[in-house]
Amino acid sequence: MLKNYKVFKTDFAGRELIIETGKIAGLANGACFVRYGETVVNVAVTASQKPRDGIDFFPLSVDFEEKLYSVGKIPGSFLKREGRPSEKAVLTSRVIDRPIRPLFPKDMRNDVSVVCTVMSVDPSCSPEVAAMVGTSAALSISDIPWNGPISEVVVGLIDGEYIINPTEEQKENSKMSVTVASTKKLIAMIEAGANEVSNEVMLEAIMKGHEANQKIIKFINDIKDEIGKNKFTYESNEPKEEMLEAIKEFALEDLKHALDTDDKTIRDERMAPIRESIHEKFSETYPDSEALIDECIY
Repeated sequence: MLKNYKVFKTDFAGRELIIETGKIAGLANGACFVRYGETVVNVAVTASQKPRDGIDFFPLSVDFEEKLYSVGKIPGSFLKREGRPSEKAVLTSRVIDRPIRPLFPKDMRNDVSVVCTVMSVDPSCSPEVAAMVGTSAALSISDIPWNGPISEVVVGLIDGEYIINPTEEQKENSKMSVTVASTKKLIAMIEAGANEVSNEVMLEAIMKGHEANQKIIKFINDIKDEIGKNKFTYESNEPKEEMLEAIKEFALEDLKHALDTDDKTIRDERMAPIRESIHEKFSETYPDSEALIDECIY
């Protein structure tokens, strides 16, 4: 028997949602196996121990991996391997990335990888929604600093009634398809398509999605309270206050002038010599700190 194996169950839009932990990907910082109806997605999240040097952005990668065996097919004939990610897989990776990225610490530069592998697909239970919920759960129970959880639902509209996570059959008759990702307090992302509905109807659909997300957010918080790890400490990329003040004093007025236009080309032309002069002035005072100097300028 697996010592750390846990199973958590809840109802999600009329279908059973099961999250299993402690069985697969034991070396990942956080991992879970999500079953939504007959759809199964394995989610693993990992983070590097040290920050990546010389970058001024947060290095997060999200991979939504579709497998042919998830729909009962095995690659054969001339091509016996899985192909490159489909357009849908790439877009799903972006849909997961967008709401989770702002919830990481702004000054963190450790590489973080999220891999969602689709093991089985039930057309009536979206693997994209299962992957998003699994990502939120895996990050929440991991030791990676993250200000979650979040949840995601798809809202449909049939005969004036809002449907949460519509089935494949219901999607064909739905007048809208609205994906809503949200935290406990705020809506984090909206992706919407509709067949000529009013602003009021769209707004109500968004709020219905936000309301439906709250149950899953509480569910993930309960899992986190039971088995969540303590978050690790990381090396902050936040510039020192003295560096920021020195650069402010040296270049603030020039920066104000450079940014005083709505023409990006002109802004870039004005910013180039200012950025160069700032680096020239402070590179000796703060060696090996190019990324931090750029952070101060930004």
